[in-house]
Amino acid sequence: MFNRRLEAQIVFWAIAIFFIAFLAAPLMTLLVNSLNTGAGTGISNYIQVLGDKSMLGAIANSIHVSVIAAMITTILAFTLAYAVNCTNIGKGLKRIITIGISIPMLLPTITYGFAIIYSFGKQGLLTKLFGMELFQIYGFNGLLMGYVIYTLPSAFLLLNNSFGYIDKKFIIVSTLMGDGFLRSFMNTILRPLIGTLGGAFVLSFILSFTDFGIPASVGGTYSVIATQLYQVMLGTIPDFNHGSVIAVFMLVPAVFGVVFLHYLEKFNFHYETFTISDLPENRLRDLSFGMLSIVTVAAMVSVFLVMFIAPVVKNYPYDMSFTVQFLQSALFSGTLVEVYENSVLVALVSAGLGTVISYSAAIINVRTAMDKSVKMTIDLFAMITNTIPGMVLGLAYLLLFNSSDLKGTFLIIVVCNIIHFFTTPYLMAKNSLAKLNPAWETTGELMGDTWIKTIVRVIIPNSIATIVEMFGYYFINAMVTISAIIFLVTARTAVVTSKIKELQHFASFNEIFVLSILIFVTNISVKICCDLIHQESASQ
Repeated sequence: MFNRRLEAQIVFWAIAIFFIAFLAAPLMTLLVNSLNTGAGTGISNYIQVLGDKSMLGAIANSIHVSVIAAMITTILAFTLAYAVNCTNIGKGLKRIITIGISIPMLLPTITYGFAIIYSFGKQGLLTKLFGMELFQIYGFNGLLMGYVIYTLPSAFLLLNNSFGYIDKKFIIVSTLMGDGFLRSFMNTILRPLIGTLGGAFVLSFILSFTDFGIPASVGGTYSVIATQLYQVMLGTIPDFNHGSVIAVFMLVPAVFGVVFLHYLEKFNFHYETFTISDLPENRLRDLSFGMLSIVTVAAMVSVFLVMFIAPVVKNYPYDMSFTVQFLQSALFSGTLVEVYENSVLVALVSAGLGTVISYSAAIINVRTAMDKSVKMTIDLFAMITNTIPGMVLGLAYLLLFNSSDLKGTFLIIVVCNIIHFFTTPYLMAKNSLAKLNPAWETTGELMGDTWIKTIVRVIIPNSIATIVEMFGYYFINAMVTISAIIFLVTARTAVVTSKIKELQHFASFNEIFVLSILIFVTNISVKICCDLIHQESASQ
């Protein structure tokens, strides 16, 4: 018994030390640095930053565009989730909606902006199709479109999951009682989902407020807080103190978001029983939500079509004759191949180590009898990593490890990815492990197995589908991230997303799109493989 407890304690302390070193210490360094005035400790840095009109304008712009984007995203995500779960539009169409909405997650956000430029610019693909420029793409309009595309998949996944717990029996009962569609809709759908709708709004707002990739490509003169931080830190004369203050300001929405979500928890409820019921027929409902969903997904996917067209024509949009010249030059360019290999290496190592760490943390929480304080500590790590913007984490690493051997290495990028994307894989593992037979460890102990041996021989084989899903999540996000690593990459450790940012300065859009296609193909291949393994595991 002692040995089994000792094994669990060793695993916990290894995880705790990892998070203390790479989460708590960097954030503390960031906070201390923001209060460092050169003549001691004080708030003069905050006063100077808040006294800068351009900074206040950037904060106001960020809040303005992020709130509107979050509202639009939440409405669209709800529409799509409702169409998939509460209509009779057909399984094939529902599958298309679910797959189509996930496409942006396979691409870096900085690519969204360039796709918007080539689609809606003066010579854009969709501009040519409509015969006119639909709107000014730089500034507010481009940011709004980019943010909605960026946050819609995440909001949809959140709402789609919650719809799975809506008992459709009450929709039928409401209809039989003579309630109109609107009344039934309000009582049986909206009320149970108030908390999740709030969560989708907060998630979309925070993702928009803290994103760097989209403003870097289509922000124009419309300054937002992420670009302000980038300019302060990577300008002619970096200002680490003011950069730290801006990073602290980027944490504020996350704090308010957590408080707001805690307030919304009082609206949550559960059914005493849950039944699977067929939905009542309603052709108008099916037609309207089906059309809205098709238009939404088609509009979103159409933005990225140009990404696959521009690199294979001679001179987009003037000479549209087919050529493989740009593909060949990019794919045979030693520099571009090298950064692609770097990205795959970083993603593989991040996914491998990240899965081990998040799965181990979930096992300690769910499959051991350790103290409640230990389990709360791990949950606290997960909550903090879920609210820390990537740019803030990256800057904190830059400040703490600037003079260490970790600076300019792949390892620091990998660690940043592991911490940044920890929460979702951890929750995946936690939910999966909680469903497994709780007596397996006891049985293993009676048979003389150590705790570790029981985990390896019994627990892991029975949760392999979840492990594969965790690996896929880490890999895909490590391939597309730019915010978290923009301050950490060097010429030697450049990855695809940082190379895209560099190519922007030379207007090398064909190379940008080729690299984006490489990321897309790689991610979709990994996702397909993970889905096949998941299906095979589920069928056994």
